[in-house]
Amino acid sequence: MSDQNLTPQTDTKIQVTASPLRCLTGAVISGGMGYAMYSLMIAIATNFATKPLHSINPLVIRISSAVRTLVVGVVALGSGIFGIVALGLLALGVQLLVQELSKQKSSEN
Repeated sequence: MSDQNLTPQTDTKIQVTASPLRCLTGAVISGGMGYAMYSLMIAIATNFATKPLHSINPLVIRISSAVRTLVVGVVALGSGIFGIVALGLLALGVQLLVQELSKQKSSEN
């Protein structure tokens, strides 16, 4: 009648440590996605610029201008975030590499 879980659930959390290779891989992926978003933003902005609005209604012009600005702005925000994440991961990878090298030098002495 009552659904009891007969097998005990084990919640084992494996903590993955950061390594310079993981950081570099993440930075490359994030940088690639940032570049793709940047290219998409340029394509959208160019598309909007080549197709002007055909209306004499000022309200339609204002709303469509606001929507176009918001679309380009959201894609630019995504591109910027991916770029900042890529730079942060790259800096973290360099920091971890320097820490590993300094540990090796101190263990040799």
